[in-house]
This record gives sequence, C-alpha cells and structure tokens, in this order.
Amino acid sequence: MSQFQLTEKVRELIEKARIVSFSTWQNVYAAEVIQTFQMADDRRHYLTDAELQEMQIVAPAIAKSIPIVQLLRDRVSEIVDEARAEVLKVFPNITQAGGSLYPAERANACWRDFWHFLRCITYGIAGQRPDYLSTEGLQYMNLLYQELQVPLDAMVVGLEAIKTASLKRVEVDRRSEIAPYFDRLIEQLKLFA
Repeated sequence: MSQFQLTEKVRELIEKARIVSFSTWQNVYAAEVIQTFQMADDRRHYLTDAELQEMQIVAPAIAKSIPIVQLLRDRVSEIVDEARAEVLKVFPNITQAGGSLYPAERANACWRDFWHFLRCITYGIAGQRPDYLSTEGLQYMNLLYQELQVPLDAMVVGLEAIKTASLKRVEVDRRSEIAPYFDRLIEQLKLFA
C-alpha cells in the first residue's frame, strides 16, 4: 500500500478541479466540435489526429492550429522532462526527504500535472480560444493544491518551463500567437493562495 493515500476530500477535489471549460465556445463552434473537445477532456487525453481531422471538416478555421497541437502532443514527454529538470534546478532539494515534493508519489503527481497542463493548453490552441479556462475548476484546483500543500512556486516555475520548452519547438513566427495560451494558465496559478 502506498504511503501517499488520498482522502475522500482530495478525491472529490480532483474530480471538481477540471480547469478547462468549453461553455463560452457555443457561439463559435458546432455542438459536435465542442463534444469532441469535451470527450477528450473527460477521458483526459490529448486530441488524436482523427479527432482533429473530424473537427477541421466542421470547423475549417482550426486547420492552422492543428500542426502546433500535434507537435506539442507528440513532444509532451520531452517538454515535461525539460520542465521537471528546470524545477529540480531551481529547487534542488524539493524531491529529497523533507522537500515539498517528497516522497516520489508527490513528485510524480506534480509531473503528471505538467502533462495535463499542456493537454489543456492544447485544447485552447486547437480551438483558437484563449478563454479555455474554467474559473470554477481553477478554484477547486486551488483548494486541492492547498489541501495537498503543493509547492506553488515550483509549479509556476514548471509551467513557465513548459511554456519555454513548447515555444522553442514552434516556428518563430507562431510563438507570439500561442504564448498567451500558456500565459493565461501561468497567471491563474500565480493567483493561487
């Protein structure tokens, strides 16, 4: 049995900490496009090539975002590895005994959050909607992070590193276009108590 047991309260907060919302997209996208995004989020997976192609048929405007979304999805492991390395560089003892990401299960949960942060950001990029965040979901994530005593300073460093690692993989002329999708989430995380 793992030392890292989740209480009932934490499990409830995890379920409610859904940081993406497609509720403001109805005036822009057909119901089937929004449903594809929602199903991907419900399953907590990145959009597949097939899903992106299906959405593009109904919403041709998303075509220009598809290569970036595919690139970030396909390079997520490298991007998260770079973000983890940056966190460990800035906070060298964070995963050691007494550190705020100790034991290993705590650290692994944070690295998984990095993976999910990038997943959520790719939804915003795919839909060309910087308003992809859920205020309510972020409030629950804040409560979850407080409950688990997640080191917010390290998470912000990690998210900024995700942005840096992602942007360096994107064509130079597209970087300023997608940076705001990262900045939105970074700004929200910085507001956590």
